[in-house]
Formats: sequence, C-alpha cells, structure tokens
Amino acid sequence: MGCCGSTQKPREWKPLEQRKCTDIPWLLLFILFNVGMLCICGFAIATGAASRLISGYDSYGNTCGQKNAKIPGIELSGHDHTSRKYVFFLDPCNIDILRRKMKSVALCVSKCPDAELKTYEDLTKFSTANGSDLCSYDVQPNMYSSHPNRVTKCPTLPVHPSASLPVFHRCIPVDISCYAKFAEAFITFVSDNSVVHRVIAGVMTSKDIIMGLCLLALVLSLILMVVIRYISVVLVWILTAVVVVGSIGGTGILWWLYVDHSKSVNASLTALELEVAKDNQKALLIYAIAATVFTVILLLLMFFMRKRVALTIALFHVAGKVFTHLPLLALQPFWTFLTLMLFWVYWITVLLFLGSAGSPVQNNQTGLVEFKMDGPLQYMVWYHAVGLIWISEFILACQQMTVAGAVVTYYFTRDKSQMPFTPIVSSVLRLMRYFLGTVVKGAFIITLVEIPRLILTYIHSQLKGKENACARCMLKACICCLWCLEKCLTYLNMNAYTATAINSTNFCTSARDALFILAENALRVAAINSVGDFVLFLGKVLIVSCTAFAGVLALNYQREYSVWVLPLIIVCVFSFLVAHCFLSIFEIVVDVLFLCFAIDTKYNDGSPGREYYMDKALMEFVENTRRATEQYSKTEGERQEMKAMTGSTVA
Repeated sequence: MGCCGSTQKPREWKPLEQRKCTDIPWLLLFILFNVGMLCICGFAIATGAASRLISGYDSYGNTCGQKNAKIPGIELSGHDHTSRKYVFFLDPCNIDILRRKMKSVALCVSKCPDAELKTYEDLTKFSTANGSDLCSYDVQPNMYSSHPNRVTKCPTLPVHPSASLPVFHRCIPVDISCYAKFAEAFITFVSDNSVVHRVIAGVMTSKDIIMGLCLLALVLSLILMVVIRYISVVLVWILTAVVVVGSIGGTGILWWLYVDHSKSVNASLTALELEVAKDNQKALLIYAIAATVFTVILLLLMFFMRKRVALTIALFHVAGKVFTHLPLLALQPFWTFLTLMLFWVYWITVLLFLGSAGSPVQNNQTGLVEFKMDGPLQYMVWYHAVGLIWISEFILACQQMTVAGAVVTYYFTRDKSQMPFTPIVSSVLRLMRYFLGTVVKGAFIITLVEIPRLILTYIHSQLKGKENACARCMLKACICCLWCLEKCLTYLNMNAYTATAINSTNFCTSARDALFILAENALRVAAINSVGDFVLFLGKVLIVSCTAFAGVLALNYQREYSVWVLPLIIVCVFSFLVAHCFLSIFEIVVDVLFLCFAIDTKYNDGSPGREYYMDKALMEFVENTRRATEQYSKTEGERQEMKAMTGSTVA
C-alpha cells in the first residue's frame, strides 16, 4: 500500500472492531537492525574489547590479569600479567582534555599504592614489600634510584595513595590536585576562579534548600494533576488569573529585592561579603529584567487567546475522567524513563567497548599502543550512533502508542463497565502484537530528520568563531527549519498512532487519514494547540514560578554566605522537568481525545444507529455550538430578508 493512497476509496471508520498487524516489513527491518546492534556488541566482546575495558590494559597492549600474546614490533608486549590485575598511571595528571584521553604511560601492577611515596627509595621499598613494581617493566626495583631514565620510566613523585576500591581495576589516586584542574577545564566561566568558587560554595551551602525545593516541585505537580481532574471547568480561568497575578507579583518582588540589595551594598562589608552582595545584585537585576519581558509577552498572549477556551475546557474535563478510569497513565513517564535509562546504559557500555576494540597500533609520537579499528569496521560507531537515535525514538513512540491505545479504548467504549480491567496493560499487549511496525516506521521518520539536525548542530559548534556571518546564519536557519519539521512530524506521528489504534491501518494510511481529519478541523486544531498547550504551559510556569519564589525567599536568609545564581537555576530546571514529566502525558491525552472527537462528529450525528461515542461534557459543547450556529444562521437570514425588503421598498 502506497503512502499517498490517492486511488484508495474512502473507508468506513470502525473503531475497535478489527485488529490486524501493520507495517510488518518495517518491523522485520527493525529486527535486522537490532541484530546488527547485537553483532557490534558481540564483536567488541569477542575481540577482547570488553576484557580490556573491564580489566584494563597497559601502554604496550597487554591486558592486566591475564597472559598476553606477543605483539609484533612492540618490545614490552606479551607479558604474563596473571598476578598483575590493576592499571597504574605514571602521571595521572597528564590528560589530553580536548581528545579526552590519558596521555600517561600505564602499567599493570599487583597492588595499588596505599600510602604516599615521596622518593624513589619509597618505590623500591613498596616493590619489595608488596611485589608490585611501579616503574617500567624493563627497570629492576634495585635500579629505581640510579636508572638514567627514571624520570620517564617511573611515576611522577610524590605518588599519592589510591582509592581502597579501584574503579574498573584502575588505580585512581585520591585527593590529587590535577583533578581540580581537569574539572576547571569544563567550567564555562571566563572570569577569575573566585567566581567559580563562590558559585560552588553557594550550591554546597544551599544543598538542603535545593532538595526541599525539588520535593516541593514534585508535590505541586501532583496537586496540579488533582486540580485538573476535579475543577477542569474553571481550571483555565483560575490558572490564568493565578499566573497573571503571580507573574506581576513575582516581577515586582524581584525589583523590590534588587533595590533592597542595592541599598545593602556599602563600605562596611568585608571584601568577601561585598563580592557576594554584588554577585547577588547582578543576578537579581538579570532575573528582574527577564521576568518583566516574560510577563509582558505572557499578558499579550493571554489577551489574544481569551475567547478560544470552550472546547479546551470540555476536553480537559474529559481528560480528567480518563485519568480517573486509567490512573496508571500517570506512571507511564516513569516506565519510559526507566526503559530509556537501561538502553542508554547498554549503549554507553558498548560504546566504551568499541573505544578499546580493534588492532593494536603504536603511536609514533608517544610510542604508546592504542587500539584502533581500520577499514569498514570503523563505521560500526556510526551504526551504533544511529541506533541510539532510532531506538530512543522507538521507545518514546511506544509510550505514545500505549497512551493512544488506552485513551481510544476509553473513548469508543460506550459502556465503561465493559472496559478491560487494566486498559494500559491491554494497550501494551495490542502494541506488541499488532502495531510495532507502525511505531518503528514513525520513529524512523523522526530519526531521518533528527540526524541531519544533530550533524548541522555539531558542525556549527565546531566552526563557532571561524565561519563568516552568512554561513552562520545559513546554518542556524537550516537547524531551525529541521527542528520545526521534527516537531510537526512528531505531532503528525502522534495522530497517526491514534488513527492506527482506532482502525488498525498502517502508518501511511493512518497519517493520511489523520492529516485530512486535522485539516477539516483546522480552526479547532489551532485552538487546542494554542489554548490547550498554552494552558498546560501555564501550569508548568506556575509550578516553576512557585518553586522559584519559594527559593528566593529561602535563599534570601543566607545572602551573606552564598551566591544565588546556580542554586536557583538548578531548582527551576528540575521543577520544570518534573512538571513537564506529568503534564506531557496530559497533553498527549488531550490530543488523542480531540482526534477521537473529530472522527466521532464526522461519522456520527446522534441519530439512531449513529449515536455519538463522546462524553456528556463534549456532547454539551456540540449542542451549544449547534444552537449557536443555528441562531447565527437564523439571525443572518432575518437580516438578509430585511435588507431585501428595504431594497425593494426603496425601488
């Protein structure tokens, strides 16, 4: 069946009356792709990459903890390291930050240092006492002090003690200064280190407040879900009023705090207190300006959307009932997140395997051995990267199809007592039995758009500061266009999954049907997407605002000790993610309900044999709309009649 389907005759919608497998070739293709992913993992394990990653290997291609074969051209290879199970770095501070590699020489040793070794004599004593040689294999312990190349063949002094439990059999020194330098390379602050220290001190000082505010965001999200269920009729207006008052009040408080902090900055403060006060003053000024701009935009949007709320309120009311009958919907984000985490852990593990896979190659500059894949094998990393995007999108699409299937079952079941005992589980089973191919195809389409967008984003970041203004604008325009296309396809995919759950059609047919239905209801779609999504966005803003406001009040009591910038940003980001996690499911439910409602009103008219499936709240909306339309038509007819009579009298 083609994607266009232009020659196909119109079909009759029969919700939940037939089930059949859809897009089977795409499911077979996805299975073959995953077999390839497993083959990559098997290749890495079979070639010894897994053992090298877990057990570690030295700079001469020898794997620690086992007997090794001789590598041609490598003098110190082929050692029996059965008793040497740990990797020891001669200079752990020698890190190539740009390439994310350890440039130090690595050796296999029997025991990691458990005390600080300050001299070469201490190295000899440690070797004699523990049988663990910390210098190169070709240097005897009695030659540590007198060897002419001891600076390069022995560890940099002093040798700091390692952790009691080696990480992946690596001797990781504790309390070493180079770690601080390594961490500072990832800090994006361009000012002096004192700012970094004050910000970090602010986070550490406020850690209890941060944890409490994150818990508050979780509680507020749960409360908002309950509010949506029981007072959906007035929710839009209450939420709107609260957000307006909160935005205006919050903006005013931020400006008041900025003025208050400006007055508190005086010469009587110590140097440290003065720096902290100035940092807080700058942060409050930025927050106040941003809040002012945001409030103005928010008020303008709410003014233009104030009349498009009737259908949104009705859908919200029905969505609340859906969560009453399907309470497990609220847990769906947790299962999806857990599945994604498990897959990402597997993906990162295999990626690390690939990093140590391949054939041993000696670096001409350092003389150290590196494992690299040559020829077609080097493209396995790219294959693995595509798998990350496609399978991640597949998992997210499975969540959408599961939610759509459960909501469709609820909507098109006239007698709610005849619903399955666990509609969510039933939806998952139907997905696994019939619709996996459709989900695979939808995820692949998103992947086709996401891959070039990520590539262009990477190129833009690598060429930052090197390309001209025209190239920079073109790259940004392409990235924005691909991002918009991705969002549009995601929305269309969601509706295609709903159409598939209703009528068991393949992806292309479902996408075409959903697109036609949405086009016929373009004004309603605009209202739902603008008002509905905007109201849910207001809910997220409300949770973030309340959490941030509580954070400002709590952090205000320790203004002399910490900087607010990072703690408040952490709290706001976490609260938004928590709110998004809960309300995104509600958003999916509203979109599914709307498509079901549009199909219901198109193919049914309430007459005997063609009764509506919809809930009473939606029925009232339809009747009110019909009465308003009839009244408008009657009034318009009378007006035209009066106009005709007036014209005839004048004539």
